[in-house]
Amino acid sequence: MISKKLGLYIHIPFCIRKCGYCDFLSFTASDQVKEQYVQQLIRELQVRSAAFKDYFLDTVFLGGGTPSVLEGRQIAEIMEAVQGNFKLERNAEITMEMNPGTVNEEKLIAYRKAGINRISFGVQSMQNKELELLGRIHTVEDFLQNYKAARKAGFSNINMDLMSALPNQTLKDVKKNLTEAAKLSPEHLSCYGLMIEEDTPFYQVYEEQELRRQAGEERQEDALPTEQSEREMYQWISDFLEEQGYVHYEISNYAKPGMECKHNLKYWEQKEYLGAGLGAASFVGDIRWSNLRTMEEYLQADIEQEPEKLVEEREVVNEISAIEEFMFLGLRTIQGISKTEFYQSFGKEYMQVYQTVHHKMISQGLLEEEGDRVRLTKQGIDVSNYVMGEFMQVL
Repeated sequence: MISKKLGLYIHIPFCIRKCGYCDFLSFTASDQVKEQYVQQLIRELQVRSAAFKDYFLDTVFLGGGTPSVLEGRQIAEIMEAVQGNFKLERNAEITMEMNPGTVNEEKLIAYRKAGINRISFGVQSMQNKELELLGRIHTVEDFLQNYKAARKAGFSNINMDLMSALPNQTLKDVKKNLTEAAKLSPEHLSCYGLMIEEDTPFYQVYEEQELRRQAGEERQEDALPTEQSEREMYQWISDFLEEQGYVHYEISNYAKPGMECKHNLKYWEQKEYLGAGLGAASFVGDIRWSNLRTMEEYLQADIEQEPEKLVEEREVVNEISAIEEFMFLGLRTIQGISKTEFYQSFGKEYMQVYQTVHHKMISQGLLEEEGDRVRLTKQGIDVSNYVMGEFMQVL
């Protein structure tokens, strides 16, 4: 019997201060609430594990929020619950998100001892002026100290999150950030363009400025970069990191060969994963569900007696949704989608479903074929939302 693989995502919703651009499920909390949450999370892991005795965890990801606001003892207790209730593969990738300024050498040693073997640092910029603009609590010097301590603690798989297309940011700024990051030689880099999301302080400030700019009014000094500037930044990042030996394997992600984030690949490849904690999402079989998003409700739920009380939303993924997700997620990866896998998954030929839009995107230079695979071109990556929108309109 072939063992089934499962990814486990654990949500830690706490942070020290909410950043102006952040729309994630995160907030500040007292030490008492943090401890109550950890204990409830452990109970959830114990109860949920009963349905996954035939699975092996090959990836675990502690995300947030800022998981590193928890003490080493609390992370150790969570990991003990994982190891004691699930079958964990020997070489499982176990990632923990950390924000500089929330960890020290003692914490890092405790996290490593608890079984964490991959760090994702929320750096965002290698310039203090940009960190201040973003509302980050750390400085570049804080991060460099944390990075050095992480290496000393034995972490040999480190990701750095960096952001581009910031207000008033130039290509020169982006070059400085990436050059400084590359000097550290992290195993992985995630490079995201700033997205202005509704219901965030940044939306109120910069969306209004952007509307004025589009109306032809005078450009504000701290307005967002133009679409053309964003593309130039993105292309330079891609070219530079490939020159540095990184593999560009997903629209926003780069890794040294063999160091791709295995957990995130599960999302893009539609593999099964279980989510634990506030608002965490799961996808098993053809069922997708997500947990309660209100802390009070989550803490008060009687998980042992009524575990389903944790679930806020549940849906059966129908064939149309599954096909659309296959395309949307697959085209995010640089290798694109496999026509053979499409047929094996849905019993239909890729060209039978997408022939018209396929040829349209090919003719516009946004899509290319190589053997069994269909993927975005470099030009297609620049306008990926447009391309994916065209595919989404077919079904």
